[in-house]
Amino acid sequence: MDIETLVLMGLILVALGGATGVAVFLRYFGGNAVDPALMERFIARLRAWWLLFAAVAGALFIGKAAAIALFALLSFWALREFITVTPTRVSDHRALFWVFFVFLPLQFVLVGYGLYDLYLTLIPIYALLFVPARVALSGDTTRFLERTAKIQAGLLLCVYCLSFAPALLSLDWPDYPQFAEPTVPKPSLEELVFLSTPTSNFQSLGETDPGKPSQGNPLFLTGGPPASVQLASSSAEFSGGYYPRNKTWQKIRLLLFLIVLVQLSDVLQYAFSKLPWGHLVAPTIHPTRTWEGFAAGTACVVLVGTALWFVTPFPYWWQASLIALATGCMAFAGVMTMSAVKRDRGIRDYGVLIEGHGGVLDRIDSLCFAAPVFFHLSRYFLSGGLV
Repeated sequence: MDIETLVLMGLILVALGGATGVAVFLRYFGGNAVDPALMERFIARLRAWWLLFAAVAGALFIGKAAAIALFALLSFWALREFITVTPTRVSDHRALFWVFFVFLPLQFVLVGYGLYDLYLTLIPIYALLFVPARVALSGDTTRFLERTAKIQAGLLLCVYCLSFAPALLSLDWPDYPQFAEPTVPKPSLEELVFLSTPTSNFQSLGETDPGKPSQGNPLFLTGGPPASVQLASSSAEFSGGYYPRNKTWQKIRLLLFLIVLVQLSDVLQYAFSKLPWGHLVAPTIHPTRTWEGFAAGTACVVLVGTALWFVTPFPYWWQASLIALATGCMAFAGVMTMSAVKRDRGIRDYGVLIEGHGGVLDRIDSLCFAAPVFFHLSRYFLSGGLV
């Protein structure tokens, strides 16, 4: 594990530990200043955040396959909750079998193999055409358009959009110098010959003092090569004057960066919306979210994203800022959209699996909306866009 990953993991642990400490203190010593019911809900949410962090971190350390399997499981459960609250008919069950046991696992398999062109089109083209055709073959025309649209929406939001989060682990980009270890000049042929020459032959090269570097050799102004430079008998180890970094940990940090931004967006936008002078965005959709909470929470997320730029592979700080801004906006859109679905169905939560959070979909609604935008912006920036 590299130092940047250690720092990011440490910051997450410190934030969770600090929040837990404050919550426990207020619970036992806050007296009447804190609403006990509100505090219990907050502590329940902290437990869920600890569980989420442990699950994601554990899967990432086990390996890429474990991380993708974890997101596939979350996707399966979220889709199950979505389909449960949008009633279907018996004639839809065969189509749902294909959705749950063919398209869903196939999407994450394609993500695992990094087949971008295939997982980009599998669901929005092939699955979305297959679902209404398969339902039509059942011969049931009752609310046909409504039933197929619900299945398509669930497949698109809970599977397709969410799959772009683990797709960050399969993301690749060119080995530009800005993604490399500290620059080392590419040695010339003369310098390689100088390095491979025994010290007893320095006189033959015109060097009067073998203990001193050659005046024309820029690599050895301090009397020898840097400790980080491992020279070989050929120049094959030198690629354009820099050493490409190990991208595995960069991809892991990119996924953690996404999750941190999304969770902070949820928390900060909710917290700022509790201020008494806010203007509600849509009272019939979400009774607490305000425009002021959205603006202040998103601004704080941008600041945090900019401060965490050093853990990302982006060459410029403003790219991390733009991605944080887009993530905050999309997380808000996810919360509002999925709340509208719940209000339409007359329910408060999608499920009761996670104590203090409702169902899985209640927790990943913002991630479902933010993940595809985060992925494609990252892919664009890391491919040299806007540089």
